[in-house]
Amino acid sequence: MDTITEHLAWMAWTWQTGAFFAVIAGLLTLLTVLALNRPEVARPGVLGITTTRGDRLFITLLGSAFIHLAWLGLVGGEVHYATALSLLYAAAVFRWV
Repeated sequence: MDTITEHLAWMAWTWQTGAFFAVIAGLLTLLTVLALNRPEVARPGVLGITTTRGDRLFITLLGSAFIHLAWLGLVGGEVHYATALSLLYAAAVFRWV
């Protein structure tokens, strides 16, 4: 009997990669549920642009990628601190942007 692991073996994913995409899928699901239950209103932020929840999620994901890349380039090794910094960045984006 084929397992899902055998079907996905060609991708050579690590559990961290799978967890990353599972978190992204969970965030998109959460935003969909929020949009259905509490319709969003675009709001202006400190950047001078009007953003929605989805826009702020995109800005957060993009910024977090740059934070991790900069961390790997400048510090290297353990990215746990970069992840913590990215979570602080995400809180700031969703609060003020």
